[in-house]
Amino acid sequence: MKPLGIYIQVPFCQTRCTYCNFHTGVVARDRYKPYADAVVREIRETFASKPRAAIDSVYFGGGTPSLLDPDDLKRIIDALRECATFASSDADLEVTLEADPETITPGKAEAWRAAGFNRVSLGVQSFIDRELQAAGRMHRREHIAAANGVLHAAGLTNVSMDLIAGLAHQTAASWSQSLDELIAIAPEHVSIYMLEVDEGSRLGKEILALGSRYSAEAVPTPDESSDFYESACARLAAAGYDHYEISNWAKPGFRSRHNLKYWQRVPYFGFGAGAHSFDGAERWANVHDSADYVARIERGETTREQFEPVTQEQALEEEIFLGLRQLDGIDFARIERDYRAADLRKRIDALASQGLLQRDGANVRLAPDRLAVSNEIFSELLA
Repeated sequence: MKPLGIYIQVPFCQTRCTYCNFHTGVVARDRYKPYADAVVREIRETFASKPRAAIDSVYFGGGTPSLLDPDDLKRIIDALRECATFASSDADLEVTLEADPETITPGKAEAWRAAGFNRVSLGVQSFIDRELQAAGRMHRREHIAAANGVLHAAGLTNVSMDLIAGLAHQTAASWSQSLDELIAIAPEHVSIYMLEVDEGSRLGKEILALGSRYSAEAVPTPDESSDFYESACARLAAAGYDHYEISNWAKPGFRSRHNLKYWQRVPYFGFGAGAHSFDGAERWANVHDSADYVARIERGETTREQFEPVTQEQALEEEIFLGLRQLDGIDFARIERDYRAADLRKRIDALASQGLLQRDGANVRLAPDRLAVSNEIFSELLA
């Protein structure tokens, strides 16, 4: 069995972004430690009845995990070390902490490195203060480079930064400026996301109501957002980044070990409120409400819900959808053999004839100039 990936969900934020529809919340700080206690207990109870597992990636996401006290973060990592075998070196082990730039201090960064973190994912989103303010973010442009410097000084030299294409007030000029500043900092890893306006978010509701709060009237059109994304593809390639997944770029040797597990359907266990898990045959999730999650742990009750065995049909769809997100593409001969998916060949050939997919022997991949419309291609392929 391949080494496990571990995901730790920390569903707390300082503020709620206008476009957010995640199960996160702004709560009193005195709820942080009991939550960490519950995660530690869930880890110990989960692994108590299992053979000792090997782990080569741990990812603390959220929310804003950097809000937790470094000692609580360390206790969670220590609990994992007690229950499983970690890869022996930084070259073989990736331990990531998501962090907002304004939450980073020298003391925290040094404590994170001492606790075992060797990678930080910074929620940058934009280098334009007006865009950050409209999105409800607390950091500003000046915090970003400062945070990167603090992390590197502490020995955290594997840093990922993200940008969002489609934020309110974003223009071609402001997007270009954000790319300029990102490339100048030269983080080891970059994620570019296109803004998804969900009807459950404050911004989404305002857009549907044709209102003006949260700068709803200043959100770029989908075509403009696609143009921003495509310009990022060109700029990052010119800067030497490897575009290895639709939304992700890396310098050589810095692909996200943990996220590759999701796209390659490698088993991972999630801990914390709302965390998801996959063991190769079944998917399940924890309850989303953090207070309910803690209460269930304290009462000795299961936190798990949404058990779903993965059918052969679902597994095939995941192989196609997740596999084609990777620019290396998929080995269609293997998929045909493993899933008896001969009927997909006609659809693939049709999409290839339209220039949407590329075939190279048994390998199938998205056409590089069609990445911005990948969801439409997936829908057509899996219809």
